[in-house]
Amino acid sequence: MDFSLSEEQQAVRDLASQIIGEISRPEHLTEIERAQDPKGPFDAGLWSALAEAGLLGIAVAEDAGGQGLDFVALAQVVGVVGSVAAYVPVVETLVSVADTIDRHGSAEQRAAWLPRIADGSLIGTAATAEFVGDLVTEGLSSPATTATASGDGWVLEGVKACVPSGLRAELVLVPATLADGGVGLFLVDTADVTVERQDGPLLPEATMTLSGVGVGGDRLLGGQGADGRAILDSLAIRTTAALCALEAGAARSALTLGATYTSEREQFGKKVATFQAVGQRLGDAYVDAEAISLTAAQAVWRIAQGEDATDAVAIAKFWAAEGGQRVVHAATHVHGGVGVDREYPLHRYFLLTRQIELTLGGATQSLLALGARTAASA
Repeated sequence: MDFSLSEEQQAVRDLASQIIGEISRPEHLTEIERAQDPKGPFDAGLWSALAEAGLLGIAVAEDAGGQGLDFVALAQVVGVVGSVAAYVPVVETLVSVADTIDRHGSAEQRAAWLPRIADGSLIGTAATAEFVGDLVTEGLSSPATTATASGDGWVLEGVKACVPSGLRAELVLVPATLADGGVGLFLVDTADVTVERQDGPLLPEATMTLSGVGVGGDRLLGGQGADGRAILDSLAIRTTAALCALEAGAARSALTLGATYTSEREQFGKKVATFQAVGQRLGDAYVDAEAISLTAAQAVWRIAQGEDATDAVAIAKFWAAEGGQRVVHAATHVHGGVGVDREYPLHRYFLLTRQIELTLGGATQSLLALGARTAASA
């Protein structure tokens, strides 16, 4: 793969860095946290600024109000958001929803939703996990949520779990099993479902209960005959790759904080960074951060090239979950007590990394899935 960015992709990264860096300063993020919004922290000013700069529609086709750039360009915006742990739902809205509708939606669906996402007036999310009894399942291949045909529409029944930005989103993509055993992906207004808060490490998520929720036939993504499982698999792969890009940004910033702090902090008359154990710990964290970044970049690049990215995403997922935890723990360790001070920005990277790990499903699960695919193809 080519690890270098094109001129357009670099321009996107530079613009995102400028806007996000100027607005999402640590003291600004602290103000947002102190507001204690029951829907969770959200930087409305940054979201508007990203929309005005055209970054919310960076990968949306031009005929739908976007810039028409590729998945690599979109990942640059996501990575910069991760680098400051900004409170904007870029993965769920721009990747899970906008990217999916843009690639698989009908002309009417694209015209109805994509311009609103590009101009910042709509937040969306996808509800792929669900409750089955007391257990949370992935709900991808065979959702427990059902869709029953009714007239020219559908009636949805089920309970979705751990929905990111579910308290704030107006539109949610809901996978459901059809009567013939197939899977449909439905565009549902969150005003029609019961939404309850679930607390996460950094950001709250939501439980969504769909009880007799009626939707029109125009809300089935792609229309009648669309391969819902293929769409859902694609959504999962691209969302996972975006989460890995988000973690890559967070890990690099956590490592930078650790390196800066230890190069300035003195103990026993010496810079802490000169202590062998500290240097080794940060050296290992550097290797992990590089692995997270490179594997995420490979996964994103393969997606943008239209190549099979299944294994690349699985590898990136492992490094984001396993390596990310090592990086933020190392950064916290070398800071001492300062690392857990909620007035200091490192805690956001720690909590964001934990939330990403829980969303991805953990490193062991990723290795088992990758091993099974490798064994099957041997």
